[in-house]
Amino acid sequence: MNQVPPLVLVDGSSYLYRAFHALPALTNSKGMPTGAVKGVINMVRRLAKDYPNSPLAVVFDAKGKTFRDDIFADYKANRPPMPEELRPQVEPICQIIKAMGIPLLVIEGVEADDVIGTLARQARELERHVVVSTGDKDMAQLVCDHVTLVNTMTETVMDREGVIQKFGLPPELIVDYLALTGDKVDNIPGVPGVGEKTAVALLQGLGGLENIYADIERVSTLPIRGAKSLGAKLETFKEQAFLSYRLATIKTDVEMELHLTDLIPGEPDKQALLALFKDLEFKSWVTELESNSAIAEEPDVAPPAPTPPVSVEYETVLTEEQFLRWLEELRSAELFAFDTETTSLDYMDARVVGVSFSVTPGKAAYIPFGHDYLGAPAQLSEQQVLGALKPILENPRYKKVGQNLKYDAHVLRNHGIELTGIAFDTMLESYVLNSIGRHDMDNLAASHLQHKTIEFEDIAGKGAKQLRFNQIELEKAAPYAAEDADITLRLHQTLWPKLEAIPELAKVFTEIELPLLGVLCRMENNGALVDARALAKQSEELAQKILELQHQAFALAGKEFNLSSPKQLAQILFEEQGIPVTKKTATGVPSTAEEVLQELAHDYELPRVLLEYRGLAKLKSTYTDKLPQMISPRTGRVHTSYHQAVAATGRLSSTDPNLQNIPIRTEEGRRIRQAFVAPAGYRIVAADYSQIELRIMAHLSGDEGLLYAFSHNLDVHRATAAEVFGVPLEEVTADQRRSAKAINFGLIYGMSAFGLARQLRIGRGEAQKYIDLYFERYPGVKRYMDETRKEAADQGYVKTLGGRRLYLPEIRDRNPARRQAAERTAINAPMQGTAADIIKRAMIAVDGWLQNGDCDAKMIMQVHDELVFEVATGDVERFRKEVAALMSSAMELKVPLLVEVGAGDNWDEAH
Repeated sequence: MNQVPPLVLVDGSSYLYRAFHALPALTNSKGMPTGAVKGVINMVRRLAKDYPNSPLAVVFDAKGKTFRDDIFADYKANRPPMPEELRPQVEPICQIIKAMGIPLLVIEGVEADDVIGTLARQARELERHVVVSTGDKDMAQLVCDHVTLVNTMTETVMDREGVIQKFGLPPELIVDYLALTGDKVDNIPGVPGVGEKTAVALLQGLGGLENIYADIERVSTLPIRGAKSLGAKLETFKEQAFLSYRLATIKTDVEMELHLTDLIPGEPDKQALLALFKDLEFKSWVTELESNSAIAEEPDVAPPAPTPPVSVEYETVLTEEQFLRWLEELRSAELFAFDTETTSLDYMDARVVGVSFSVTPGKAAYIPFGHDYLGAPAQLSEQQVLGALKPILENPRYKKVGQNLKYDAHVLRNHGIELTGIAFDTMLESYVLNSIGRHDMDNLAASHLQHKTIEFEDIAGKGAKQLRFNQIELEKAAPYAAEDADITLRLHQTLWPKLEAIPELAKVFTEIELPLLGVLCRMENNGALVDARALAKQSEELAQKILELQHQAFALAGKEFNLSSPKQLAQILFEEQGIPVTKKTATGVPSTAEEVLQELAHDYELPRVLLEYRGLAKLKSTYTDKLPQMISPRTGRVHTSYHQAVAATGRLSSTDPNLQNIPIRTEEGRRIRQAFVAPAGYRIVAADYSQIELRIMAHLSGDEGLLYAFSHNLDVHRATAAEVFGVPLEEVTADQRRSAKAINFGLIYGMSAFGLARQLRIGRGEAQKYIDLYFERYPGVKRYMDETRKEAADQGYVKTLGGRRLYLPEIRDRNPARRQAAERTAINAPMQGTAADIIKRAMIAVDGWLQNGDCDAKMIMQVHDELVFEVATGDVERFRKEVAALMSSAMELKVPLLVEVGAGDNWDEAH
């Protein structure tokens, strides 16, 4: 089962002292202490066994002061110096960890906790699970759905429920707890006289530190020993409490050059380890190495077989003789890997400055022709190289493999070359094999070939990301370029056999993703015509509205403040206006996220104004200001980039600009769509699948009620309301239909009774009653959900109707919250994924028809379940009928696929 393993972060500083104090005072024959070394390395080995295939990194405190010392001069003032017996053991521990191939992190100015907290946040944002191995109770503040603590010395695991069980408080209140109790080890003062029980009682009774001080008069009413005098004590030490809060808070935004994606384990240096173990006299580990055993014990799940090392031979082609030899190799090859090096990442502006090829693993060539730095050697000309390659690149008989070949196809078109014969794309092979994770070459090489690639900064220098490739010295640039082709070929030879072993996945690749590559390339190249003047006018009007909303917010708040500052906003909403805190951030600060403001906006005016302000400001900055700047001077159009290998469910995404997020339900969002216009003599045609995910649910569940509603073209939300509320179809009210719509869509996204209650603003009991009635009337849906959960738990993935798989790493997780989230994904993913398969099949079918030239039309956009076209005015009616027929037959379901097709002078009119 192919699952994404968790990231394991080891609090080395915590283990260092605990191992030293817990284990006997071991020494070698030279009298050197070795107990802490043995203890720390044993724990790291244990983690490697418990989390096979997981990236693992060890983090230590840096020497010297940290930012906390600047906040509080006496921070850790009571901590004694490092014991003399421990000091000489630190360096051997670091040497062994590095020799094991495990990343070792030491960041100046912060503590190990802060580095771990930052990496944990980065992983959480990528929805990746993190295991933090530590014995430090302060780390409990990091625990959430994606972060778990483990303690190898006590063999305990602490998830959210574990934190509550241990402390009597959830993770988001741990910093408040430490602010009150203090920490003797770190000399965090806290509030004198407030012990653990008192702190827990205060926090359980009133909430976090901010709430306690905002409601200080209530302290005396709490059932706490000494409650009458406690309020005065808290007031006296208020400043000290908030200082302690700052000291106890783990930073999650440490500025550091590395990112969690850089934590790629290396191969163990067995010779270095052998020397270290012999010197320290760890005889059993020496025996392991000498008998060729692995450093870590054999994992329960065998890791991928290591790829045999490949000796490389990279050639820089500078002469005609060399070039002709490589041309002959390409002509005689059954398949060759191909890559371009260019002047820009923008496919509309990029020019090719060199090409690389590989026919045999380990052997590759780079052919430069556009390098312009001083002292560049004589190169073949662009005309020589591309002129000779054009017949090969344009001939489908010559099979090519690349990494993200859509980009290469674009830039070659800038030189008048139409790339054909694309047989494979390693980015798409990886994505179809397992959509979770990143599919760039560096990550694929590390995970599938155990190879660390040459990175751009390795050849251009740190901070030189804006440097053009042709400005880099050729002796550095050539191996980088040649390696791209070599690694691409080797990745294909690794990935394709895995896909072939699962025929339904191979079919997804060959019938959907690979042919879609060309469709997207043509659609991106077509671009969309945008009315820059209309957008400029809207931008001016938005600026005025935003200013008015700003003044409204100031009036409601009673003062001016920075509307974009979460800190100032939280102070006004929750401290000054006394609005109840409904959610906190991971660091325990009251949240002002959009979902929080949406909930508060039902009852409070300021959150409503803030939401409107944020929405308009985002529209202005993202679209009305930016879209005119993105118009290509060459084509006069906007050209987005569609991404096939990002969304786990198979959906496409777009960037620069992101066309998926233009709102359709607001007036201002529709005005932006009105700026997407048809050229003279053409109309915009939009074809949209109607309620596609609900129709897929009807098919998957086989529920008779849903099948009947869709087969008889009923209003499915009205039909659901009639069933759930037990009224005749014609008597369903607007409110009942609205509730039924929330249930229909909510359940396919795994919404709970709590979520439905919040959305409909009804009691949780009433929401549960609606859900129970729904399942009673549509038993097939309940059966499908139960069977899907079981199937997902049994096999570790779910499938779309097209055979695409979505792996669920947390479906068997011991943490109920993580497991339930995976179960919700298991129910929804087959619908979202099948919808993605359907519209991709439709795009391929429609594009094939358009390529025949029967109609003067072109596809210009794909947004969710909608395709947008430019169609000659005289062809519109014929086009509407044909595109509806092609899209509705993209996949056969038990219910009809309904396609609504509209036409207009702009996108909004056509929708």
